[in-house]
Amino acid sequence: MASMLNPLINTFHPGAADPISLKCFMAANSPIICQLKMRNVRKQLGLARVAATVQKTEYMAAERAEMFRSMENWVENNVLTLLKPVEKSWQPQDFLPDPSLDEGMFFDRVKEMREMACELPDDYLVILAGAMITEDALPSYQMGMNNLHAINDVTCCSSSPWARWLRGWSAEENRHGDLLNKYLYLSGRVNMKQIEKTIQYLIGSGLVLNFNDDTHRGVIYTSFQERATSISHGNAARLAKQHGDKNLAQICGIIAADEKRHETAYIKIVDKLFEIDPDYTMLAFSDMMKKKISMPGLLMYDGCMDNLFSHYSTVAQRLKIYTINDYADVLEFLIRRWNVEMLGGLSCEAREAQDYVCNLAPKIRKLEERAQATAKKAPAIPFSWIFHRQVKL
Repeated sequence: MASMLNPLINTFHPGAADPISLKCFMAANSPIICQLKMRNVRKQLGLARVAATVQKTEYMAAERAEMFRSMENWVENNVLTLLKPVEKSWQPQDFLPDPSLDEGMFFDRVKEMREMACELPDDYLVILAGAMITEDALPSYQMGMNNLHAINDVTCCSSSPWARWLRGWSAEENRHGDLLNKYLYLSGRVNMKQIEKTIQYLIGSGLVLNFNDDTHRGVIYTSFQERATSISHGNAARLAKQHGDKNLAQICGIIAADEKRHETAYIKIVDKLFEIDPDYTMLAFSDMMKKKISMPGLLMYDGCMDNLFSHYSTVAQRLKIYTINDYADVLEFLIRRWNVEMLGGLSCEAREAQDYVCNLAPKIRKLEERAQATAKKAPAIPFSWIFHRQVKL
């Protein structure tokens, strides 16, 4: 049947059907035979379109993978340099009581730390616990990034600059959750078992990523995410200082500085992509914003509260740790940084994507007003992380 249909497919392909040939075909066959044959023609045409789309997609993916490989020297000289040598990096122990001190001195330091932490309100502890849980779920984030076609480090020890960056970045990020975890443990203010259960649930649930294995989308996501995290940790530092915990303020501040440096790396990568592949990068940026940049802790669960991440985010919004306006600010910053409004020479589709991105922030800001109105009516609910004490959403 396929061999019989091939000439018909060539004759009646979309947009180029020959009316004379079509009349001859219809005249030479009964209506039922015509209907059956034309149905098979349409089926064959559909399969041909799918095959052509798959072939084109595979070709473009291979072409982009080669483009990222061609960037390896650039990554070596412009991105890897933003990692700090281990011997020059801060470590969690730099901000915690030293257990090697004699017993009396160690417990004195712990006591000082607990006295400063005792003034932290419950809603702030919820925010700090949520931030720590998000940072501690690092294995999922590295796995997601490792699958990007530009990295594709199946051995987990590739010497390519892309893979070395990812491992170095993950190693630096790993200290964040480690430090916050130990701080909360020593503070005595939270239910560590419930927090530990939440971490296990989150790592076990995986990670919702809207970029699949597309590296353009992946580095746009991390550019946005790293800046957002820097802002939230910076705001947490500010509030910790206001509540009298200078040690915690320093901890959140040093983590925010790390996130800022990582943000710089990913923003530089997207800078380069806009330079060498502007059309696709613009489409990827628009697509990520249409899907929304979901936070890494989206699948949080503590074993007893549904919508845990949503409730945690609502508290963060109320405390101005990370708000809808912050989200819009990050978007506007990236548009300016990547000079998106001034990009020229784009395809029609990419220009539409450009218009969408450049006009999005004001629409997002309108949601802030609704959030504030909703917050006034929000109830107080118990959080297991603070022994089920109630916190207003």
